[in-house]
Amino acid sequence: MKKIYLVLTVISLVMSSGCKKYIDVNNDPNRPINVGEPLMLAPIEMLISQNINAAGDGNLSIVLQQYLQVIALNQVAPNFGTYLMYNQDMDGDWYNMYVRTLNNLSILKGKAANNGNSNYSGIAKILTAYCLGTASDAWGDIPYSAAFNGKGNLTPVYDSQESVYKQIDALLADGIADIAKKAGLKPASDDYFYNGDMDKWTRLAYTLKARYLMHLTKAPGYNATTQAQLAITALNNGMTGNDDDLKMIFVGTPGTENPWQQNFLPASTLVLANTFVDGFKTRNDPRLAKMVAPAKETGLYTGREAGLDEIGSLESYSIPAAFYAAPNAFNYLVNYSEALFLKAEATLIISGAATAQPIYTEAVKAHMAKVGVSTGDANTYLTSRGNLTSANALKLIIEEKSIANFLNAENYTDWRRTGFPVLTKVKNALSEIPRRVLYPNTEIISNPQPQQNAKLTDRVWWDKN
Repeated sequence: MKKIYLVLTVISLVMSSGCKKYIDVNNDPNRPINVGEPLMLAPIEMLISQNINAAGDGNLSIVLQQYLQVIALNQVAPNFGTYLMYNQDMDGDWYNMYVRTLNNLSILKGKAANNGNSNYSGIAKILTAYCLGTASDAWGDIPYSAAFNGKGNLTPVYDSQESVYKQIDALLADGIADIAKKAGLKPASDDYFYNGDMDKWTRLAYTLKARYLMHLTKAPGYNATTQAQLAITALNNGMTGNDDDLKMIFVGTPGTENPWQQNFLPASTLVLANTFVDGFKTRNDPRLAKMVAPAKETGLYTGREAGLDEIGSLESYSIPAAFYAAPNAFNYLVNYSEALFLKAEATLIISGAATAQPIYTEAVKAHMAKVGVSTGDANTYLTSRGNLTSANALKLIIEEKSIANFLNAENYTDWRRTGFPVLTKVKNALSEIPRRVLYPNTEIISNPQPQQNAKLTDRVWWDKN
């Protein structure tokens, strides 16, 4: 009916007012071609929260949590959790990453630079780096340097992952420099993440620099000690408290719910995996009740084993507790605790376990405090975990980091580069645990590249664990 009405309207205007009026009708004031930076930033940030960090219209975020045995499907095998994937399963995620997000960030970056609004260009560069890192860690080589040229190049070649990482570091450095100019418009309520607090954006950029530097401790041609020292230098200007977390705030009313709450609605059949839930019990971790909801049917904390041949009662399994999955819960993208765990790992490489100990302790306590664990319970827990030693330090640091980074894709990168938390392939697995995801079918058809032959068990460039 809407299309018919528009056609009739156009015909009527042509008959009564001539061609000029007909042409004017096509300039829809409700869909402007040129919009300012404040109108672009908010929806871009929401896209990143909904579709890059929390799956949204795609599968990537949820699939990675299944590979990590944090989430399980209450469905019979085979499925994503047993490493079944087709190229078309990644179509939506590639579209979210490139068409909806990186393309708009490219436009925002250029517009802000042309208008002298360096705060916006700085934010655009930082968020571009975040998205590129997410994409490259999932797929490996990806298009960037030749992308976003419109009709000028519809089939951009893929940059090597090493090249992408260099561009990520440059984007973050340039973003920091742009913000330091303090020129032009400054965001406010259009900045859903930090409400225009540019100091927090700068601290985020330094923290992300450290993240991507530490990814390369085992990469070909890179030195772990050098990378660790560069990361510590960056972290000296990084996040300083839980208030610096990069997070999206949700009201929780219909249409404004946290996306992870939506991901765990009954229709999805997603529940928590037994590997994740049972880990809290084994550790006697006081965060169990803070992070995991008891099963409605039994009142027990119960995860589902991945790869089962039968379907269980959906309400006999746990899902995330309200702190992470209430309708009005925050959606966490980058956490202060991650900055501390990065510093602990870097310090371990440079100076050993004893020197890393207090930083590791501070990192665990930061997350405990955030989810509402008392100081006494946190201290008791840390005592039970024991001190860092040369034999256990990396294991403990990354295990605790994976808990503090709950539902974050960064945990999949940490598992690949360190081997922690220790995982074994699930029941009815179709292969070994995947080391990447497949390139999307839409990209294979429209922009064929040799890298697209990669299999799930092939490693990305930096994955040398």
